[in-house]
Amino acid sequence: MTDNAWTRWPSREALGREATTRPRRLLGWVTRSLVLAMLLWSAFNSSHVQGWGVLGAVAGILLSAVVAWALFRTTLAHRLWPSLTLFGVLLTIAVAARAADFGVVALVLWCGCAITALERLPIIAALPVAVVALALYAAVNDDVWLTTLVTTAGLALAGYVLRLDAEARGNAQRLLNQERAARAAEAESAALAERARIAREIHDVLAHSLSAQLVHLEAARLLIDGGADRDQILERVVAARGMARDGLAETRQALSALRGEMTPLEEFLRRLVGTADGAETTISGERRPLPAEASQAVRRVAQEALTNVRKHAPGARIRMRLEYGEEQVTLVVRDSGGSPGELTTTGGGYGLLGMRERAELLGGSLDAGPDDEGFVVTLKVPV
Repeated sequence: MTDNAWTRWPSREALGREATTRPRRLLGWVTRSLVLAMLLWSAFNSSHVQGWGVLGAVAGILLSAVVAWALFRTTLAHRLWPSLTLFGVLLTIAVAARAADFGVVALVLWCGCAITALERLPIIAALPVAVVALALYAAVNDDVWLTTLVTTAGLALAGYVLRLDAEARGNAQRLLNQERAARAAEAESAALAERARIAREIHDVLAHSLSAQLVHLEAARLLIDGGADRDQILERVVAARGMARDGLAETRQALSALRGEMTPLEEFLRRLVGTADGAETTISGERRPLPAEASQAVRRVAQEALTNVRKHAPGARIRMRLEYGEEQVTLVVRDSGGSPGELTTTGGGYGLLGMRERAELLGGSLDAGPDDEGFVVTLKVPV
């Protein structure tokens, strides 16, 4: 059958209990229990049935309850033919109850079958079941024909209204589930992004600190190989120790930054420039707080640029400029150039590449290359 309004099943969310509130489920159980109790009471108090007949009537009512429960399961699973078979069983039990002069039981079963079919079956299958059930009800009802007609029409309308209500609740539940899934995916994505940010911060701190230590340790090795005196070698070792101490301090700063406890960017750059001889810093533009990622990018690029100057052009004069623009912040680190240092070939050469990737992740850019004097690194980050 094609998927249209006539052949489409109500959604499983509409047929299940998940979309139903707890008070509504409780009301449903109370109603069904009262109906079952009423039918059992009528069976026990029938004056025309005694002994085994009463037990047979009670057994028929309990069988109807079991079949109704099974019908709930088969319609929930969208199994058409088992569901139609169970409706047939219920209609047959109602006919038998009517033949045994249990008119109330028969009427309740026929009305229940009509309403349930319209609520839980595809329309093309629900209509024949409802027509048969309501026709049997109308045939044995003792009311005048107009009352019977109005009652059957009301029952059919009630079944269809219940169907629409169930579909509305099912759609709401489906949207709620989608929203929960979207929120879970968003939370997972945020957690992955945060882990990636932490990994970048730790990597950048370690790369800068260890690279600086490697500069001095490699210099100490070259001095030892060249037979330099003890004071020169000791100077390099002490410098390496200082870099290790600075690396620990930077690690603490990175952890503070991850907790949102960063020192002001201007103060950080002044301290950083203060550790390098012949370096100066200039800050222009309207100063304002930057997003954490943008601030960290500026800090890491400044550190990497100074490390590269120490490595590739020791003794060069360094000019650092931070400019606040309307839509971006720009960091320019320029050195005056100089003779290549002893450690030009040390290191993996991935520092600026990592900084460029960090800038691009933020929608910015990083350019690095020689100019008329020496080497210049330019970082632009949108804010």
